[in-house]
Amino acid sequence: MGNKKLPLSFYESCDTLTLARKLLGCELVHESPDGITSGIIVETEAYLANDPACHAYNRRTPRTEPMYAGAGTIYIYLIYGMYQCINVVSNVKDIGEAVLIRALQPVEGIELMQQRRQLRKTKTDIKIKPVILKELCRGPGKLVNAMGIERDTHNNHLFTEGPLYIKESDPVDFEISSSSRIGINVGVDLPYRFFIRNNLFVSR
Repeated sequence: MGNKKLPLSFYESCDTLTLARKLLGCELVHESPDGITSGIIVETEAYLANDPACHAYNRRTPRTEPMYAGAGTIYIYLIYGMYQCINVVSNVKDIGEAVLIRALQPVEGIELMQQRRQLRKTKTDIKIKPVILKELCRGPGKLVNAMGIERDTHNNHLFTEGPLYIKESDPVDFEISSSSRIGINVGVDLPYRFFIRNNLFVSR
């Protein structure tokens, strides 16, 4: 059974595109006060410093500062004023690059994940429908909500320290596919999205 928290050397030993592939099959874990939740990483996207879709492409800002902290740092940002997205910083200090975690295959704490997603839905939907397993963490905003991850709490910390971390998972054979990234307006042709082929939990 894979249960070893990934060391800093895992993040520091490769470039961003390689890390985006290496993270597939690993398990994201959050040991929160409410309970433990976890999921296998099944989809990622890479963002490089010379990539116009990368937050660090134009200039360094307070928002993007965690991207410059070095490999293994947690970078969480807000999109559309309501969805949080979690990234793994992936280059050396002062070079802003990161890997977005786009989807998880739920493993532990599924009932807690459903409760968190249901609470989110009650704020926007009149008729509440149960969140099915396949949809719990199928997308970056959904997985952050289901896992109880918060920008104010976890942003700019290390994955090697604290209650939010990535660990080795059980060895499973799978094929990796790549494509262009989703939901961006620039750098749309770059094949920087990676996912486990034929996995039902991949976002698209």
